[in-house]
Parts: sequence; structure tokens; C-alpha cells
Amino acid sequence: MITRYESPIVEVVCRVIVPFVQVFALYVITHGHYGPGGGFQGGVILAASFLLLRLCLGGELAHQKLPPRLAIALGAFGVLLYGLTGLVPMMAGGQYLDYGHLPIPGVSGAELRYVGILIVEIGIAFGVLGIMVGIFDNLVERQS
Repeated sequence: MITRYESPIVEVVCRVIVPFVQVFALYVITHGHYGPGGGFQGGVILAASFLLLRLCLGGELAHQKLPPRLAIALGAFGVLLYGLTGLVPMMAGGQYLDYGHLPIPGVSGAELRYVGILIVEIGIAFGVLGIMVGIFDNLVERQS
């Protein structure tokens, strides 16, 4: 278990910075198909914010924000979401990851592809977030 860094300045700065880092990560995820970024980069930034919490606040407090089991579950959910986004169009007559065949009512054409890409980016972000936090927790647990 990682111990808390005993400095009120570090704790305050960490608690102030983390929400801004997380909002930036969400921006990178949602705007990834327009420019640089996307699910992987946003997931890494989001994971880094939770790892910063674990380093500054210690394992006990940080595990209240994102428990290790939830992190692994988020990683698995992200991989499942990515896979299902690829398989559902196949069941609707398209090819794997053919967003134009996603059966979303009321959405068609370019909007359907936009939504499909966004779903994939969110799945990748959850996968990267969960796996990175899980690896960190596993390494810290084995070290102590």
C-alpha cells in the first residue's frame, strides 16, 4: 500500500489540479476524431490524474475515489464496449467497425459515423484508464 505524502501544500495542489486534468482528458477523448488525441491519449491523461491522487493522498484515500476493482471493471467494460461497437454493425449487415450500419434510431449518415467513432473512443479511454490504474495498483501492492 502506498503511503500518504505528508505535505499540506502537495495535497492542496493535487486536489486543485486533478479536476482540471480530468476535464482536459474528457476534452481530448471527445474531440479526438477532429484533431490530435482520442481515446488512448485521453485515457492516459485520465489515468495519470488518478495515479497522481494515489501518489499524493496515499492508497487508502485514493481508493475511495477509484477502487482497484472498479478500475479493472472499467478496463473490461472499455474493451467490451469497443468489441461490441465492432460486432453490432456485423449483425446489421455491415463489416467490423462499420459505423454506418450501427442500429441507432433517428441517426443516419455522417452523424451515425460520428457517434460510432465517439463510442469507440470512449471504450478505448475506459480500457486504458482501467488497465493503467490496475497495473499501478498491482505493482504497488507487490512492492510493499
